[in-house]
Amino acid sequence: MGGRWIERWEPEDETFWREQGERIARRNLAFSVLSEHIGFSIWSLWSVMVLFMGPQYGIDPAGKFFLIATATFVGALIRIPYTFAVARFGGRNWTIFSALLLLVPTGVAYAVMEPGTSYNTFLLVAALTGVGGGNFASSMTNINAFFPLRKKGWALGLNAGGGNIGVPVVQLIGLLVIGTAGAMHPRIVLGVYIPLILIATVCSALFMDNLAPVKNDTGAVKEAVGAKHTWIMAFLYIGTFGSFIGYSFAFGLVLQTQFGRTPLQAASLTFIGPLLGSLIRPVGGSLADKYGGARITLWTFAAMGLATAVVVYASVIESLAVFLVGFIGLFVLSGLGNGSTYKMIPAIFLAQGHRKGLSGEEAESYGRRLSGASMGLIGAVGALGGLGINLAFRQSFQTAGTGTSAFVAFLVFYAACMVVTWAVYLRRPAAVPDTAEGAAGASGETSPQRGYAEV
Repeated sequence: MGGRWIERWEPEDETFWREQGERIARRNLAFSVLSEHIGFSIWSLWSVMVLFMGPQYGIDPAGKFFLIATATFVGALIRIPYTFAVARFGGRNWTIFSALLLLVPTGVAYAVMEPGTSYNTFLLVAALTGVGGGNFASSMTNINAFFPLRKKGWALGLNAGGGNIGVPVVQLIGLLVIGTAGAMHPRIVLGVYIPLILIATVCSALFMDNLAPVKNDTGAVKEAVGAKHTWIMAFLYIGTFGSFIGYSFAFGLVLQTQFGRTPLQAASLTFIGPLLGSLIRPVGGSLADKYGGARITLWTFAAMGLATAVVVYASVIESLAVFLVGFIGLFVLSGLGNGSTYKMIPAIFLAQGHRKGLSGEEAESYGRRLSGASMGLIGAVGALGGLGINLAFRQSFQTAGTGTSAFVAFLVFYAACMVVTWAVYLRRPAAVPDTAEGAAGASGETSPQRGYAEV
């Protein structure tokens, strides 16, 4: 086993955590964020490239939406193997490889990004950028293993939020290039990222560690696949992360297509929503740590429904100002929900362990096994929500010339997410007692005497 391997890792042991675990975990978290951040930038690269693709490229809005949908789709699917790669190769080793792999889509895009390139070539390059979406899954699985349950909401929220910021950062770089060099120079954006990818790779090699106790558990994977809560949480994650990534990829193109913004005008607004949504994600995790993930998730979906109604109204009256208020509100709320839903996952499976009659370290071990095995599946399905959003926009603009019908569909979906969150994790059926304080936290309840839906 080459590289830096840690043989003993017991984050739930408070003495171990205080004396050495926390310092090591925080260091790995910092450089995991760096690598994931670059990965998100490359994955969302085509949300910027389409702003450079003027009439001379010969691609209509529907074709541009399909380009970003292709990147979303590949990034979602590749999350599954990336999740299991951490245990197979080590978190540090896989972070090095996955960061270095980002050179492929960046370099190929640099070579072909010019008028006259065929649409099929652009589709292929957009698909290659999907490898950046996989970095999220491996990074979250890796960091989940480093931190104790009581710190997971904060750690996973910070890790994901720092990665998510890669979206507005690449959009800001695109804005800077369009505002200075003009919309004819997309290669400058790509040239900026090549050295950044190399820096992330070197830092991963120098400062990260592999955890030897983390192993791929075939039994846990099979149990996670068969667990209903894996798929319930995947459904809810479509509503939070799927919304974030789908809107992030499509925002600038929606502004150009529906409101007639120029590339510079669109780029000057595109980054705001993803930036705020990324920054607030750790807050969602912290609020979930304090008040319960399901409670925060429920109210987030309710607020997302209201924000979507504002967007629909703005689309009907054709008000860009009102549209921006509603759309940016959706970004902020989706980021908040990202943090709270991911906090729910380890707590739910810990509660399941208690329901099986396990206690103490046995229950905690069961929770870690199942949550780690399920995160890749949940992340992959959630990212497919971004594909759904981009395809819905494509269809809406093709048939009606606006995104209004797509937003109405999103509104209905958020209502469904509210119902599922309440019915499964918050309602109080008779004769279903809580078995542990951790189970109460998963459900959003604060008292172990109160009932909650089967978790």
